[in-house]
Amino acid sequence: MGSTIPRARVEDDVPRLEPMLDLEWSRAIDLPQTALAATTPAELRRAWVHRAPEDSVLALFRASSGMTGPIPAPWWLRAVADGTLDSREQGFRVEDRIAQLLGRRPGWEFVPWAADGESGYWEFMPSERGKSGHAIPTTVMNTDRHTGWIDVLPAHTGRTPNPIAVAGLAGLRSRLGEFEAVR
Repeated sequence: MGSTIPRARVEDDVPRLEPMLDLEWSRAIDLPQTALAATTPAELRRAWVHRAPEDSVLALFRASSGMTGPIPAPWWLRAVADGTLDSREQGFRVEDRIAQLLGRRPGWEFVPWAADGESGYWEFMPSERGKSGHAIPTTVMNTDRHTGWIDVLPAHTGRTPNPIAVAGLAGLRSRLGEFEAVR
């Protein structure tokens, strides 16, 4: 008959704990509840990915995305990791310039509750439920899919249309009349 008392642990039996990258990444992009009241992208920059040293953010992003494929992340981080954007600060400047342009125009509202890790987006409220009857307003968002960094989703109802690639802030400024014409 054997003893019911377990044997004492020896140094080699100590469990090894390793950080779970998914959890670590989730905490890295997590925003405080107060950020949900943000009126500009700058007011959303409260997560670790916005404040930590850029090389640490990039290293964790690469390690995390290498294990499970695409992970939630700000558009600018995906662009920096791909080598198409020079820095996080450059991405912040793109967001801030859009905020300066749209924040002064009537009808545009910043929406801070975008997908996990994203930087929010802008909606043209007069394009929703106006004469055109669209359920979803014209939306301006940042993207890493091209180096103009700006996509516009036209106001629509039903199936989401393909985004319109806009050639940077100058392209957005020159096409605002077209985008704001849908009401």
